[in-house]
Amino acid sequence: MTATPPGSGPVLQLLASALQFWIKQQCDAVDQLELQLHGSALQLLRGRLEGVTLVASGVEFAGLPLERVELRSGPIQLQTGLLLKGQAVTLDHPFAVRGQVLFSGRGLDRGLGDHRWRGLADGLAQELLDSPTLGELAITDGVLVLAAGGAGDQPKRQLATRPEAVNGALELHSLDGQRRTRLPADPNIRIERACIRAGGLELHGEAQVSP
Repeated sequence: MTATPPGSGPVLQLLASALQFWIKQQCDAVDQLELQLHGSALQLLRGRLEGVTLVASGVEFAGLPLERVELRSGPIQLQTGLLLKGQAVTLDHPFAVRGQVLFSGRGLDRGLGDHRWRGLADGLAQELLDSPTLGELAITDGVLVLAAGGAGDQPKRQLATRPEAVNGALELHSLDGQRRTRLPADPNIRIERACIRAGGLELHGEAQVSP
């Protein structure tokens, strides 16, 4: 589903469809997607959009499932001439987005099993559980639980952690305060708040998107 302001006209409607197509191309899967464009047709003809509000669910990006995504972008510069000629929308300049994403425990467990994230998963196991591989991840009773071992004669190890945003990155802290690890940070993403909510991991922050 695509939404635009009332009376937006065919130009903004066309752009909304083009942006929806572009966003879906960046993702492995999107179940539901709603867009609201902010600006006027006149601004658009001058190659500027005041911003976009996006709400999506059932998203899979780079092998990592996201339950829900809510974002609001800053101003976007684009080439409208190509769009009006029936060509794909072209975004020429980086733009800022702010918002939040929600990961379910099941989704995180499945995503960290993907080969693209296996190195991160095993790094967490090494740092927090003294184990070479991560067995599973779950979110229960308001905490994020990591587990390893349990196969053959290896005892199962578990550690309950809480997520925290520290200096723009995500850290996991054990409840007893004895262990912590900082997840690798993307310089284009700044995490401002992290919490366990509704049985999932919710992250709030901002990012720079480079087309």
